[in-house]
Amino acid sequence: MNVNELEYNTQMKKLELPEYGRHIQRMVDYALTIEDPEERKCCAHTIVRIMGNLFPHLRDVSDFKHKLWDHLAIMSDFKLDIEYPYEIIQQEDLHSRPDKVPYGSKTIKVRHYGHITEELIDKVLEMEEGPEKERLIQLLANHMKKSFLTMNRELVEDKKIFDDLRLMSGGKIDIKEEELRLVEPREVTYTKKKGNNSGQRRK
Repeated sequence: MNVNELEYNTQMKKLELPEYGRHIQRMVDYALTIEDPEERKCCAHTIVRIMGNLFPHLRDVSDFKHKLWDHLAIMSDFKLDIEYPYEIIQQEDLHSRPDKVPYGSKTIKVRHYGHITEELIDKVLEMEEGPEKERLIQLLANHMKKSFLTMNRELVEDKKIFDDLRLMSGGKIDIKEEELRLVEPREVTYTKKKGNNSGQRRK
């Protein structure tokens, strides 16, 4: 064969679904030329079976056969005139954009702590006074320090964390430096190993 007679993929028709390969696309193109309705339908079923054999690991996946028929319709540019066994995807829906995901419009007072920290503060403020609330405040303050260090990669004084907690709680959670020592950066990793007692109220 002359080199000039060779076909290159870059010179051929673009494949709508490249994962099935050019041979399957040629089968689909051939099915479009069949005039007899029954023969065309039989050919379509054969093509779908071959398509399914390419991905045997997906046979037990829900709606797998339905997807194959959708793909057949797409590969035929929705021109294959047969009675499909499933309601196939509509051409106008093929490239439609998904609905925009709504995002909350709530402004975060201190962005590097995120919404979850603000929600935790709200939960703490709903609790009755007592040891459980006090312990949760300790955990919350330590979490805030870890979050700060993760985002800023700099040392931070406990006072800064307490000031932020006071700001984010509207002044309702007011911790003094002499009341609580927060975890140090090196303690974050080794707290469990060494039984570190950091983050406890000072007596």
